[in-house]
Formats: sequence, C-alpha cells, structure tokens
Amino acid sequence: MLNLEQLQREADQRWETLILPTLSDYINIPNKSPQFDPDWEKHGFMEQAMLLLANWCQAHPVDGMQLEILRLPGRTPTLLIEIPGQIDKTVLMYGHMDKQPEMQGWYDDLGPWQATRKGDKLYGRGGADDGYAVFAALTAIALLQAQQQPHPRCFILIEGSEESGSPDLPHYLALIKSRLGNPALVIGLDSGCGNYDQLWCTTSLRGLISGNLTVEVLAEGVHSGYGSGIFPSSFRILRERLSRLEDEITGQFRDQRFYVDIPDDVMQQAKYAASLLGEDVYQQFPTLPGVLPVTQDIHELILNRTWRPTLCVTGMDDIPATASAGNVLRPKTTVKISLRLPPTLNAPQALDWLEAILTSDPPYHAKIHFVADKAGSGWSAKSQAPWLSQALQQASQQFFGADMAYLGEGGSIPFMGMLGETYPSAEFFITGVLGPHSNAHGPNEFLHIPTAKKVTAAVAFVLAKIS
Repeated sequence: MLNLEQLQREADQRWETLILPTLSDYINIPNKSPQFDPDWEKHGFMEQAMLLLANWCQAHPVDGMQLEILRLPGRTPTLLIEIPGQIDKTVLMYGHMDKQPEMQGWYDDLGPWQATRKGDKLYGRGGADDGYAVFAALTAIALLQAQQQPHPRCFILIEGSEESGSPDLPHYLALIKSRLGNPALVIGLDSGCGNYDQLWCTTSLRGLISGNLTVEVLAEGVHSGYGSGIFPSSFRILRERLSRLEDEITGQFRDQRFYVDIPDDVMQQAKYAASLLGEDVYQQFPTLPGVLPVTQDIHELILNRTWRPTLCVTGMDDIPATASAGNVLRPKTTVKISLRLPPTLNAPQALDWLEAILTSDPPYHAKIHFVADKAGSGWSAKSQAPWLSQALQQASQQFFGADMAYLGEGGSIPFMGMLGETYPSAEFFITGVLGPHSNAHGPNEFLHIPTAKKVTAAVAFVLAKIS
C-alpha cells in the first residue's frame, strides 16, 4: 500500500534539499523565449538553462531513466526523459523552460533574474511558469520508486518555445511519435490554480491571436500646426480600427462570430469556482485604489476570463516618450495586440475575420497592415474517466485537505491542443502552481512552495492510481 504521509514528507524534503537550490539557479538565467530574444542561440542562455535542468536530472536519476536533449537545426532544444514502468500504460508529462521577458515594476529588493525566497514564496522569472515542472515530474516518480510502487511507463517532455507559441514543438512531437505511442494520460504542469487551498484541474484553455497593427498616413512627420486638420492622425484611425473590433465601453466584441456557446458543465464548474473564490477573483490583482472590475458578478468574471474573447494592447511603436515629444503629426502608429479566443473557436478562421475587420475599407485610404505572429486555437477537455476524477479528489483531500476543483484558464498552452487532436482517447490532468498574486509574465512572479510540494505528491498519487 502507498504510504501517503511518507509520500508528502519525502516530497517536502526533496523540495527543500534537492530542488529549490537548483531551481533558484535556473531563475537566475535570462533564457527568454525566441520571440523576445531572436538571438537566443548566440546568447547561449537557453543552452545554459537546458544543461542545468538535464544535469540535475542526471544527478538525481530514477530507475531505468534514459535522458536526452533533442536538437533540431535552428530550433530550441527539448528535454526528453523516458522511464520504463511496471503498468502497461504510457503517461506523458509536460512542461517548458523558456521564459517571458523581464517586465517593469519589480519590487526594489526583487528582480526577474534574481531568485529570492521570502517565506513560502520563491520570487523570480520562470520558477512557477514553469521551471518547476521537470523537478516535480521526476520527483513524483522517485517518490513512488522509493516505496517500490509500480507506475506506468513515463515520458517527461520539457520544451523551449512555449512562450513563443510552441513553434518548435510539432517538429519534436513528430520526432518522438513512434516512441511515445498512444499515451493513456497527459499531465500538464504549466497551468494555474484558483487558490492554494486545494488541487485544481484545468478544463479549458483559450486560444490566442497576436500581432502588430500598423496605420500609416504620411511618409514623414510634419508640424502638427500645419498638418492637423488637413490629414488625419494615424492614432485616430487606429482607435477607429480597434473600435470596429471591440466596444470600448463594455469590452464586448461587436462581431458575434468570436463567441461560442458555453457548455452547461462549464457553467456549473464556474459557479462552483465562484463560490470558492468569491471576490478574490478580482481582488488578487494589483489594482489602484477605487478601480473596479468590468463587473462584480464573480461568475461572469470567470466566464469572461475563460470562455469569452478579449482584446489587450500590449505594446506600441512609433510614438516618442513624452519628454521628447515635439508638436508633430506623426507618420504612423503601430500597436501590438493580443486577442484571447474561446477554447473551441478555430483560430485560423478567427484570424481571417480579424484581418478583414482591421484592414478593410480604411478611412482616407490610409495604409493599414496587420501581421500576425501567433494564431493558435484553444483546448477544451473531454469528460474525465471515473478513475481519474476519483484519484484527483482523493489527492486533493489527502494533500490539501479540501475537495478537488475544476476551472478553465484564460491563457494558452498550444501543446494541449496539439495533443488533444493527436491523441483523442488520452485522459488529461492539467494543473499548476500559478495562483493568486503569482503574476506570471508580470513583475514579482513567484512560486508558492507549499503548493508545488503538494502538486508533486498529487502527481505521484495519480500515477499510482492509473487504470
């Protein structure tokens, strides 16, 4: 019989003594994803981080482990670990090791490439999103082997381009397809949790379209006193283009094709999550005093974040800083937009709609261009097999002392959509440690250490219960 108290105790010990020191070293490496560091290969940080993770795994092997770093020309490396099992099933465990860029706003005593532990939190870029994944996955298997418990054949795959939309991943999946076979279970460790009080399973992920929208009016800037009123501001046309897509007052999309019917079970899961989380759904964010969410209906906020389209402007070019802004009618304006899509909406189709909305019938015959750099569909999980839902409930009660909870995520993990299409019969357990205030992609990102320990034990428990 599996000794659950020993399982959690050893998970705690391994995290404190074996994992956290190396995870801290990993945080200190600025291995930004290729979208944010086009010269990643020349800079060598991706290689440094990959070798750090691989060397740790080799220094703490499990029985029968075979480790290799897969390399294809011009593509980020991928770590693949294969562990034979005693149960005639195959499990694929997934994470990534590339990171988002620095972002401004870190506290004075913190930094993106500066691992800092404060109590139960380990601050720094990439610890929770999601450098911890390979440590948790391999340790889960080690915990079972320490108790001589049978487990399935396992693959651990850690990619290096997830934060860029996983452009390299399909090529590696094709490379290992015959070795992998048909996994019975996929465990993804790159997701979030509604709180740190129970085990959470992600049931859906939104799709994503991002790209640069440029409006050009003049060949060069002219004095605003001369040109304004004769030619339109490129910024005004840009505002009109975005308003074609989104109601600037409500945030709702004007084109109903971007919406989908939300399944009844998703509605019920969102209601249950709303009852658990309450106002923490919006109070977890670093809002300024007096600023309100788009609605105070918690259920609607959850659905907005997980099953409805949203638009964000995430960057801007061609506009000087205020300190150096002269009285000039600028020739053009460029913004980076990020469009989150409902999980079941086809991203290539949505991209066609988006391009038409943004570029057709330009006012004053202005030159308008939209160049997409990402267009990935989301993912929605099928109903779980009884053995898996029971195992997750038992794991949550055992290691967290509370019932299991299910929730869609607003972000994207392209890998899940790829695997869902390739292996429709596989079960999915998608979870993570990104809970309230953890702030992945933003400043002051942290890993909640107790949750990471409990998730590690929960993964080991699920592996032991596979059927």
